[in-house]
Amino acid sequence: MKKNLLTLLFAGLTTLAIAQENKNAKDTTSVNPKINGNNELKLNLGYAVAGILELNYERIIKDDMSIGVAALVGLEDNVDYRFGIIPNFRIYFGSKKASGFFVEGNAAVIGSRDYYYDFSYTYNGTTYNQNNGETRRDYTNFGLGIAAGGKFLTKNGFVGEIYGGVGRLFGNSNVEVYPRGGITIGKRF
Repeated sequence: MKKNLLTLLFAGLTTLAIAQENKNAKDTTSVNPKINGNNELKLNLGYAVAGILELNYERIIKDDMSIGVAALVGLEDNVDYRFGIIPNFRIYFGSKKASGFFVEGNAAVIGSRDYYYDFSYTYNGTTYNQNNGETRRDYTNFGLGIAAGGKFLTKNGFVGEIYGGVGRLFGNSNVEVYPRGGITIGKRF
């Protein structure tokens, strides 16, 4: 009987000795699902001031990588860009999930417009270029570009970004480059 009691006491003490706190283990009870979501929807305020509406969707594929797409539309007639679709790939260097400093590679399909004026003139009684006034040409071009910036994340899952970059358009329009930049705000979900 003493042996059985001693064995039970020894087994109980061993269980208590193993049940120490592991400081390296992650605490899953404090994980905020708003911060750890893998999707983000953002509005570019920098372009909105210039008369261009740009919405961004980003999908986090790893803690330090994401893919996304930006869609933009020119809201005013005097804006050179009619529309744009810009898929992108980002690599993050921050300590939090998909935040901190990042670099981006992107491709773009940009629709732009160009205005020019035709003037008519008369020479020896003959009128040339009778298309008087402003004429508009629309172009759609493909381009490649890069950008860099920083992403900031709140505890409630709101995101803010500041980034800048440039891309080169390939085609036959007067617009040879496209800006890739802005100040965006959005939500991670």
